[in-house]
Amino acid sequence: MEKFRLVTAAFAISLAALALALFTQLLTSSLPAVERFGLTFLFDTIWDPVMEVFGALPFVYGTLVTSLIALLIAVPLSIGAAVFLTQYVPTRTSYLLSFLIEIIAAIPSVVIGLWGIFVLIPFMRDPLGTFLVECLGFIPLFQGPVFGPSIMTGAIILAIMIIPIITSITKDAINTTPELQREGLVALGSTRWEVITKIILPYARPGIIGGVMLGLGRAVGETMAITMVIGNTPSIPASLLAPGDTLASVIANQFSEATSAIHTSALIELGLILFVITVVINICARLILRREVARE
Repeated sequence: MEKFRLVTAAFAISLAALALALFTQLLTSSLPAVERFGLTFLFDTIWDPVMEVFGALPFVYGTLVTSLIALLIAVPLSIGAAVFLTQYVPTRTSYLLSFLIEIIAAIPSVVIGLWGIFVLIPFMRDPLGTFLVECLGFIPLFQGPVFGPSIMTGAIILAIMIIPIITSITKDAINTTPELQREGLVALGSTRWEVITKIILPYARPGIIGGVMLGLGRAVGETMAITMVIGNTPSIPASLLAPGDTLASVIANQFSEATSAIHTSALIELGLILFVITVVINICARLILRREVARE
């Protein structure tokens, strides 16, 4: 028993050491850019490899905005789908529909990106983009010409990719609700909607939050699919219908073409920023879940 404990402890320590080694390598490789640009690297909006001037703010903006919009789209759909699958359909039908939803998670991101190029971008250009401009054009976020490849298109692609993750985890969390609590509320004359809103969703809330944070982590780090549809423009557009860029997409686009040491170092520093953002998301998820569990 003692040997087994030591072996499992070694596995846990090795994973922590791997994360530390990754952080150390990223930090070491990005030192030339850190020493040259300092903190201005985070706040500068110019990215010019020719003049060797690099600023990460457009990519941080694109990463955070696309991920948050993806959550706004995916979370209601995922929770609604999970409730439907667990409360409104027979077990066999639920199993079939769950399988079909989870297939999306198994599709390679490059395939989803190709679908985005041939289907989503034309749909985004017209009719969806035109509709948004006509109905919400008074809001600066939906003004200007509709390009097709845009921050909104990237956010929709991310939403499609994280819906299976959030749906699956939410469904499992809902299924952990004690049957006695459901039956007790039904015995008191409650409707199915009241059972869902007063018992099932509050009980499953920690699991739902965990699924949402896991989906956010996937959205932040997604590379190929969003690279193919976001437009890859290093700017901070006022409109969500304009092209943009993310940390992951600019690394994928430019790393193999970087010709100078400082350009390579700047791209690695972007990877370091992405690593830190991911760590912060995981820490926040842990704190939120700990608070939810303590509240119960």
